[in-house]
Amino acid sequence: MLNPLLIAKNHEQELALLPALANRHGCITGATGTGKTVTLQTLAQALSDIGVPVFMADVKGDLSGIAKPGVSAGKVKERFASLGLAEPTWAGAPVTFWDVYGEKGHPVRATVSDLGPLLLARMLNLNDTQQGVLQLVFKIADDQGLLLLDSKDLRAMLQHVGDNAADFKTEYGNISAASIGAIQRGLIGIEEQGGDRFFGEPMLNIEDLLQTDGNGKGVVNILTADKLMHAPRLYSTFLLWMLSELFEKLPEVGDLEKPKLVFFFDEAHLLFAEAPKVLLQKIEQVVRLIRSKGVGVYFVTQNPLDIPDTVLGQLGNRVQHALRAYTPRDQKAVQAAAQTFRPNPALDTAQAITDLGVGEALVSFLDEKGRPAVVERAFVLPPASQIGPITDAERAALIAQSVVAGVYEKAVDRESAYEKLKGRTAAQAKEAGEITAAEQEESGGFGDMLGSILGGGKNTTGKKTAGRRSDTIVEAMVKSTVRTMGSTVGREIVRGILGSILKKK
Repeated sequence: MLNPLLIAKNHEQELALLPALANRHGCITGATGTGKTVTLQTLAQALSDIGVPVFMADVKGDLSGIAKPGVSAGKVKERFASLGLAEPTWAGAPVTFWDVYGEKGHPVRATVSDLGPLLLARMLNLNDTQQGVLQLVFKIADDQGLLLLDSKDLRAMLQHVGDNAADFKTEYGNISAASIGAIQRGLIGIEEQGGDRFFGEPMLNIEDLLQTDGNGKGVVNILTADKLMHAPRLYSTFLLWMLSELFEKLPEVGDLEKPKLVFFFDEAHLLFAEAPKVLLQKIEQVVRLIRSKGVGVYFVTQNPLDIPDTVLGQLGNRVQHALRAYTPRDQKAVQAAAQTFRPNPALDTAQAITDLGVGEALVSFLDEKGRPAVVERAFVLPPASQIGPITDAERAALIAQSVVAGVYEKAVDRESAYEKLKGRTAAQAKEAGEITAAEQEESGGFGDMLGSILGGGKNTTGKKTAGRRSDTIVEAMVKSTVRTMGSTVGREIVRGILGSILKKK
């Protein structure tokens, strides 16, 4: 059995996370500047040390320091001394950097088909009607064998469905041009934010997140998200897609002595803000069932009330940093947060939440029987790695020597919906061009004949005329009719009408 992971300590006791219960999920909450990032780094490194891979988003650019050994100095040294603890063996953790934009880490991609209409609708901020049309677009693509891999595939498919909406109406239902237009505008907005780099191949292999190094330490996967945070819907949808992939791809393993992966979801309020009911149900389902896949999910946000009750009730391991209560609304939030803990008779939880200093927290982990422990006030231990970011040169070196270096850097653009629809359009244009040329040749000869009969057009005598006379009204009508009649039926109608006229003459 693995030893408990020491995370926090006060003057009376040590507060530790049990590895076997780390997959029962948790949350780290608190106002800005109260120590959430250091707590996140301490937890991640403790899990890595026992061989558990970790995934976390770095929204402020501070977490890259986990790759480099820390040093005994300043407040870090004071913290260990005040708690009566020996300093740790200073060391970094093995790290793999990821970046949707491919600038500060290995590119990470997903195909449009794999993302699916539900998550894509969330990303594009579609209403229910528009989401229904998007689902029809996916259905039509599946039925016609058209792969939706990248953003240009989706754009081509939207145009194809919009141009042929009347043909699809009987089988698939009404497809409004307004909904198609709204989806196209949403896609353009995502592309302008750089989200088109997320769509495509090679798609992220979830197994690449479950790596350990030669010393048996779990690899800490860091998603560079400082730029991605400027597109909050893309950020939250991307992380939810990763959770869904883990849920769908990993086998059932039951209760293990330690998790297969721990997933930290920073800025979690973005996931739940304005999320439709069907999406909230999906999140709740994933959080509830992914534990059996050996995955622990930890939400990081300012206030526990940012997390819906149906999800918050499943988060057994809790670290609450300080909250500020400057307004009546803030005071209500503090009271609500205090009520989510198992009470401690010796502690006024609500008062403590507003009194906590930087690096101090209210901590409640699950005990051996899976019950939330009584809440305790304690200081979070500093990590054994560097607090603060590494340099760009150090990051580049780590990226170059990563186990996945060169795997995702080059995008692959195989034949999919865009290429097939483009080929169809070119073939139809070529066929239409050949038919038009033949019809023009035939209608041209027929027009000359009519011109001769009606006194215009070519001079059949072979003699030069003094000047070209204007077409009569009848001649103009005839020529216009012949030019506009392109089909066989049209030509037959013209022949029939003019034949009757000539017989009368």
